[in-house]
Amino acid sequence: QSLNTKAIVTLASVMRRPYLASPHLAVGTVSEVNYTALRDEAGIRAVIFDKDNTLSAPYETVVHPKADQGLKNAMEVFGPSNVAVLSNSAGTKDDPGYEDAKKIEEAMGIAVIRHDEKKPGGLKEVMDHFDDVDDASQLCMVGDRLLTDIVFGNLHGMLTVHCLPLCSGEENKKDNKIASSIRTTENLVLYTNWWGGNAIRKKTIPHAVWKGESQCSLVLPVDKLAKDPSQSGDAGASS
Repeated sequence: QSLNTKAIVTLASVMRRPYLASPHLAVGTVSEVNYTALRDEAGIRAVIFDKDNTLSAPYETVVHPKADQGLKNAMEVFGPSNVAVLSNSAGTKDDPGYEDAKKIEEAMGIAVIRHDEKKPGGLKEVMDHFDDVDDASQLCMVGDRLLTDIVFGNLHGMLTVHCLPLCSGEENKKDNKIASSIRTTENLVLYTNWWGGNAIRKKTIPHAVWKGESQCSLVLPVDKLAKDPSQSGDAGASS
């Protein structure tokens, strides 16, 4: 990937307002999200997924087994036209001729939004993509990166869902090493039980419709999750 200048510029804002990186919901994988509740209880009309380590292994085009049921559930609830990928690689200027985007669209059955400015930029292209969305608060942004995916969603009033990276070890060998190191640091700062992380999470920006996990759970009950133990998401925790 090329340098993400938008993320660097936005970092100054996050330093002043670190709660921009605090998601409304944190889960193990996208398969743990209750997409019906997103639609019916949180006013969400469309879902945007990051790709690498959210839906697939880094730089792969097929859906990872841990994310497969989640993507299917999202498409069933919202319809394929209201589910899309917003990646900082596929669909950007780093993707010559959008060849990777086209492969992903064929493999996953959903659109990859074309955008010149990387997350946390790209709002205009996202809003232009979804015909049924009138306001950014009707969008749910799902991804594994706090400083790109979650900050992007929170900057614009979306409902934000943070998931843990799908892959580790040999399966994660293609991951961008710098991005991987930053992601580890992000997660340690926000989720480790220390006063700073606790203070940040307490200031999570409220969503316009959804009033919190205690009022309406957006996580599937354990008995509704896929039987595959790898999709149990033991590390997930709601905000």
